[in-house]
Amino acid sequence: MTDGQRAVHPTGLRERKKRRTRDALLHAALDLFTGQGYEETTVDEIVDAVEVSQRTFFRYFAGKEEAAFAIQEMEESHFLSELRRRPAAEAPFEAMRSAVLCTWNSIGEAIEAIVTVELHMRTYRMIESTPSLLATHLRRSVDLENQVARLIAEREGLDVETDPRPRVAVAAFSGVMRVTGQLWGQGQDTSVDSLRELTEMYLDQLGPALAGNWRAGADAGPG
Repeated sequence: MTDGQRAVHPTGLRERKKRRTRDALLHAALDLFTGQGYEETTVDEIVDAVEVSQRTFFRYFAGKEEAAFAIQEMEESHFLSELRRRPAAEAPFEAMRSAVLCTWNSIGEAIEAIVTVELHMRTYRMIESTPSLLATHLRRSVDLENQVARLIAEREGLDVETDPRPRVAVAAFSGVMRVTGQLWGQGQDTSVDSLRELTEMYLDQLGPALAGNWRAGADAGPG
């Protein structure tokens, strides 16, 4: 073993240990939040479940709220990275659609390395039913929409402050994502595959939903 190998190996072990500790704290936090309630759970209970100190918890998370949204943060970061990698020739909706589907294709395994999909779904429901977390969730959604709108504007060579199209496109896309998330959270199939399929189906209906007349017989000619 070379000196370089001896230097790198301990660092790798330390990083893996840090990752395991963070994952254990996150799993314990989400399990407690969904089992007994977010407001009712204390940091002391979380660290006791993992047998570490409060200082260790705050080394990884600023507080309970950051832990509650840690998986969502991972999903959002992955989506933004995928969107930045989309080919410049793709139209805005196609780029966002491809980015979110690629995210669900690849992130399921990463989520399941930390929490079960069932716990992930319970966390989603817990956020939706906890007023303080729901308010944060809505604020985070607005922040994400602003980031995506700026990315789309940059891709298209537009000024997001003067051209309304990026924000309008992202608002429509985000609306579909909120609907599919809610439907997935209410469903029986908790798999990431089911979320991907639901997302794809609803995104593919966006164009038809915005065009044409929905009334029965609207396309029929005069009687």
